[in-house]
Formats: sequence, C-alpha cells, structure tokens
Amino acid sequence: MNSGATDGNKGVRDLQRRGLLLVLSSPSGAGKTTLSRALLDRDSNIELSVSVTTRPPRPGETDGKDYYFHSQSEFEAMREANELLEWAPVFDNHYGTPRAPVEALLEAGKDVLFDIDWQGAQQLSEKMSSDVVRVFVLPPSAQTLERRLRDRAQDTADVVARRMRAASDEISHWAEYDYVIVNEDVETSLKGLDAILSAERLKRERVLGLGKFVRNLQKDL
Repeated sequence: MNSGATDGNKGVRDLQRRGLLLVLSSPSGAGKTTLSRALLDRDSNIELSVSVTTRPPRPGETDGKDYYFHSQSEFEAMREANELLEWAPVFDNHYGTPRAPVEALLEAGKDVLFDIDWQGAQQLSEKMSSDVVRVFVLPPSAQTLERRLRDRAQDTADVVARRMRAASDEISHWAEYDYVIVNEDVETSLKGLDAILSAERLKRERVLGLGKFVRNLQKDL
C-alpha cells in the first residue's frame, strides 16, 4: 500500500450525484397522479416539476408553486428562446416545462418528477436523453380503468367514454418507455418505483467525480 495515501473517506465525500428526470405517463385513471403524490410524500430527494401555463390561476393556486402563470406572449417568447424543455397546447391554453429550474435541480443532485403524457416524454427525451428515466403506468384491466374513472366522480359519462377511447392510443406508446408498472395495488407499484429510483441513482454516469475517485484509489493501492 502507498504509505502516502490520503484519507479514502475524503474521496468518498467528494462524490456527488447528478439528479435525474423521472417521467410518469399513463392513460387517465391508471393511477399515476396517486403514485406521484405518494412518491413525493415518501421521498425527500425528488421534487415535482412546476409547469408554465397560459391559463389564469384558479382559486387557491399560487404562482411558482402550482404553476408559473404567464401570458400567451410570454409563453411564446420562452418557447422561441428555447427556454422550455417540452410544451403542448391543451384546449385553449398552453403548458410547458421551464428549462432553468429543472437544470438547477439536476445540478444540485435533486431528482425531478414529471406527470406528463407520451408527447411530453418524447420532447423531454430529445432534449435531455441521458437524464430521463421513463415509466409507463398501466391499469390491470380495461374494466378496472373504467371503474376508477367512474369512481372519481369528476367527469360525466360522456367524458369517461371519451377518456376510455383515448386510452388505447395512449397505451400504444408503452414500448417507448424504460419501465412499465401494472398498477393493480398502489403500495406494490410504489415499491417498484422505489426500486427503479434506487437503481437509476446508482448508475455510473450519474456519479460525478467517480473517475477521479477511482484513479486516486488505484494510486493508493
């Protein structure tokens, strides 16, 4: 052993992790919002991405916490300046993910959770492919999906029927994702998400300073 070896524990303390972008997508009613909320409650190292929107605030919503509220012209300016990682029109409004706060969280070693559809996932992957971890959430059956939509009591029968028709198209994109979870039981699905995060956080390319640590380790042998 090299008698001039430095304290190895210091080298370990110098290792830092770059954050990751965890994308959850699913057809409406499959349970991704429930899983997202539960994951945020139990994991202090992941934060929900706050979107930019052109729609006006609803009662009780706070700018910067629920959404970043911008005018249509401000939104278009952000899009033209490449300040959005992904964006999409939804009915009469636009929604998007601002680049700056996401990149700041990644650099600080924090993970960012995205509750977005397959189109947003594609855009995000095109911009930051090495940081993205994509998980598609499936219902255990079509009957369960319809029951969950009806049990929410948030939509009319016509809206439920429209969501069921849209589900097939959304599910057709499942193979574009890195992982698939069949959400029959929330706690079992959360354990699956925990396992995915644990493995992805340990990936070699996300550990900053690992090359230098290994070289110093070899010198001290």
